[in-house]
Amino acid sequence: MANSPQSKKRARQNEARFQVNKARRSRIRTYLRKVEEAIASGDKDAAASALKAAQPELMRGVTKGVFHKNTAARKVSRLSARVKALG
Repeated sequence: MANSPQSKKRARQNEARFQVNKARRSRIRTYLRKVEEAIASGDKDAAASALKAAQPELMRGVTKGVFHKNTAARKVSRLSARVKALG
């Protein structure tokens, strides 16, 4: 349990940051799910546009410290390969 004023403030800041990051992660996952659904439906145009919308969200997550840079790059790379493979 936090006792000193500094540690109490730190606990408050950590909780606030956790909530912000949680919302950001959820938002990014929603964008990724839209791409997955478009790929599953076989609609190349919808998948490409969903990927185009998801890419900046993922990279914003990197700049905000929610995801590691290589993780985001890997996700984008794999999704773009799957979209490209759609006939």
